[in-house]
Amino acid sequence: MQISQFEALLARVNKPARYIDGEWNAVHKDWEAARVRLALLYPDVYEVGMSHLGLQILYHVVNSHPDYLAERCYAPWTDMEAELRRAGAPLTSLESRRPLSDFDVIGITLPYELTYTNALNMLDLAGIPPRAADRTDDHPLVIGGGPGAANPEPMADFFDAILVGEGEEALLEILEASHGGRAEALARLAAIPGVYVPSRYQYSPAGAGPVGAVTPVNGAQCPITRRYVADLDAAPFPTRQLVPYLDTVHSRVTLEIMRGCARGCRFCQAGAFYRPRRERKLDTLLRQAEEAVAATGFDEISLLAFTSVDHSQIEELVTGLTRRLGARGVGVALPSLRADAFSVAIANQIRQVRKSGLTFAPEAGTDRLRAVLRKQMSEEELFAAADAAFSSGWFRLKLYFMIGLPTETEEDVEAIADLVQRLLAFGRGALGPRRGRLQISVSVAGFVPKPHTPFQWMGQDETEALAEKQRLLQQTLRARAVKLSWTDPAVSALEAAISRGDRRLGAVIHRAWQLGAKFDSWGEHFQFALWEQAFSECGLRLSDYANQDLPLDAALAWDHIACGLGKSALRAEAERALGRGEA
Repeated sequence: MQISQFEALLARVNKPARYIDGEWNAVHKDWEAARVRLALLYPDVYEVGMSHLGLQILYHVVNSHPDYLAERCYAPWTDMEAELRRAGAPLTSLESRRPLSDFDVIGITLPYELTYTNALNMLDLAGIPPRAADRTDDHPLVIGGGPGAANPEPMADFFDAILVGEGEEALLEILEASHGGRAEALARLAAIPGVYVPSRYQYSPAGAGPVGAVTPVNGAQCPITRRYVADLDAAPFPTRQLVPYLDTVHSRVTLEIMRGCARGCRFCQAGAFYRPRRERKLDTLLRQAEEAVAATGFDEISLLAFTSVDHSQIEELVTGLTRRLGARGVGVALPSLRADAFSVAIANQIRQVRKSGLTFAPEAGTDRLRAVLRKQMSEEELFAAADAAFSSGWFRLKLYFMIGLPTETEEDVEAIADLVQRLLAFGRGALGPRRGRLQISVSVAGFVPKPHTPFQWMGQDETEALAEKQRLLQQTLRARAVKLSWTDPAVSALEAAISRGDRRLGAVIHRAWQLGAKFDSWGEHFQFALWEQAFSECGLRLSDYANQDLPLDAALAWDHIACGLGKSALRAEAERALGRGEA
């Protein structure tokens, strides 16, 4: 597309800064000199994708290699899509404005099940057939990755290969194997540890829902074992992070201080997918922080980890960062905290932190149900953390809960409201004359069973049951100082169905996209009726995937993916959660 044509499109869309090139620290390499050219796609809008550290890490890794080139593309918003289709113009990369079909490899991150239709839409806008079986040697190889690879089956029809696990090392191996004809490249990709080539496996369903087996054809590797970086401290990390033109979800330096989690919550797929727990060293982090601030001009650093205060040198890190950067007006944020006084004490050490609020995730309203979850937090610890926060001048707390959890009773749901009301009364007493500034934000989501967790066998509540529990909380949490938000039960149902999907769900995702489904994670665009129609036309039932309990001894559609804990260990944890084994 000529520059004048592109500028004409920009004049007709909202937020044209989403689509222009030249952000600070963007990389522009010689197209002709690159041996392999990779387009990194993020299936959501620029503001969301620019805040995704994983994509920035891969962008840095590839562009640091002398033979490879990486450029970016984010999902165009609906107005830009309409303009592209009206003009008959293809989707292009940001850096060179080249059509995505000109690249050798398309890499698509799968961060969340409700972005899957966007991935198909981006391929279609690029003129690349969404289904892998419809591509020829004239098309780029399409590689998937990210958290969605924990169960790749629902998207297996659309990818030539899928990387299971972390990409810092594996992506370079993938690019090295991607040259030549499609058949030869797929053969080389299939030999790389952690790379799943769906066309070399077949799925044999054994009934309704995701009960069945994926088996290799012609000696393909099985299981596919998740890749991970053993030495995180030595792993490449981008200190010259991209500086966007407009406000994004997180406009700040993101400093990954550790990866993985040792807490073992039974509902948490990320804890399984990113194990084992690994840290970056103190000296490494201090150096990376200073380099990143100098290269970006950001005035805040966010310490990224599942629970940042679990880093073994968190006190020294916070002290070092505030001493080195505080005088320059650079603040430090701790987005993930345990519910204990130590966490609040660490937060209070950060002189520049904005005391807008602290976030904790009790997940359940009773100690009994938290024990079922293996959530290591007691009510006493939560109140101790609240006491430390209020006494230190914090006026806002945000609490995350789930409803529809395994073994949950009506009393457990009522206990959420009771716990919040008692925290509210406690806060008012602790703050005294300042009580009017107190606010407690309560976010309630429906439980979603995830593969590779002990709860993978346990069905989700029906949507009406979730809605009834939400109504109960809405009726009981009406205080002005309490702000209640919740997830649409239909969104939770779709997430659960795709999360536990098998290869047959590819047809549903494809049909939903054809019917107009996209930006499903955005409330104003989510149309559950389209998904219900797609399931019906494909002869499948959403409830078989989302709501049904699965036999503990059954073969599951994702058993060929090895993510850490074996199935026997997960089964034992499930039995303990249900009270059938040792605690």
